[in-house]
Amino acid sequence: MSGRSNEGDEEERKTGADIDEKELVARIRRDLLDGYDEELELEIEDRAVDEALLSLNVNCDEHSERLSYFKHLFRLQRELVKLQDWVQHTGQKVVILFEGRDAAGKGGAIKRITQRLNPRVCRVVALPAPNDRERTQWYFQRYVPHLPAAGEIVLFDRSWYNRAGVERVMDFCTEDDVEEFFRSVPEFERMLVRSGIRLIKYWFSISDEEQHLRFLGRIHDPLKQWKLSPMDLESRRRWEDYTRAKELMLERTHIQEAPWWVVAADDKKRARLNCIQHLLDHFPYHEVERPEVHLPQRERHADYMRQPVPREMFVPERF
Repeated sequence: MSGRSNEGDEEERKTGADIDEKELVARIRRDLLDGYDEELELEIEDRAVDEALLSLNVNCDEHSERLSYFKHLFRLQRELVKLQDWVQHTGQKVVILFEGRDAAGKGGAIKRITQRLNPRVCRVVALPAPNDRERTQWYFQRYVPHLPAAGEIVLFDRSWYNRAGVERVMDFCTEDDVEEFFRSVPEFERMLVRSGIRLIKYWFSISDEEQHLRFLGRIHDPLKQWKLSPMDLESRRRWEDYTRAKELMLERTHIQEAPWWVVAADDKKRARLNCIQHLLDHFPYHEVERPEVHLPQRERHADYMRQPVPREMFVPERF
């Protein structure tokens, strides 16, 4: 495998400075709307999407595009619920890795996948940097406790591939460490698959100029500034180093038992929809029949009287 994605030849791509003002404003607007839409996703049901979006002050084309996104998203999320029930019912073990550059949209995709699922069945693992003790362990050791039991789905927001990416580029490990990782990871993943784990690996691919714009958005949006760390800023400077590291990683670790899948992610919404649909296509799931639920009658007792709550205990109603 060549390991090349739509990031392609970096020299031939536009830089952030080459984007005209109109396109820049349009992209910034799309990014802002994406943040607003996230709140709508959490609050409205699919049956109310039309009514909710009609109240938005958007032009016709934009309205149609956003409405289409919501309809597809809710349909896919209903299918994810079916997948979750099937995984739990059949005792499947699923691991999904999300990798990509900073600001590539991994977190947004993970959020939409897990948004309506049971956290006891589908959980997210986002490990911090290893501590002093973990740095002396077998490299994969700290990831193993988070692997799924039967009936569970685990999503890794970055994974053991940190060694082939940030650790290598930022000189947190030696080239011998990296080479040992490349020798070990195919066998480690084959072992996981032989044990009955379904392993799916996604790389979220964004262009140079798109990352530039998303970083600018984070710098100027107080609600997003927490997403930018000194490491993120340094990664921006070392774009080409990350590109070379990514290409070698894909080439050395794209195996039949656990291939890489590249998600074109310059458009956040399309990336989410494409990723979720592709994930669903991996499984022969079906709707699991549930027993009919009957709400029991509440018991009422003549000798019970509800005690009043002291007024000073209430949160002030300022809104």
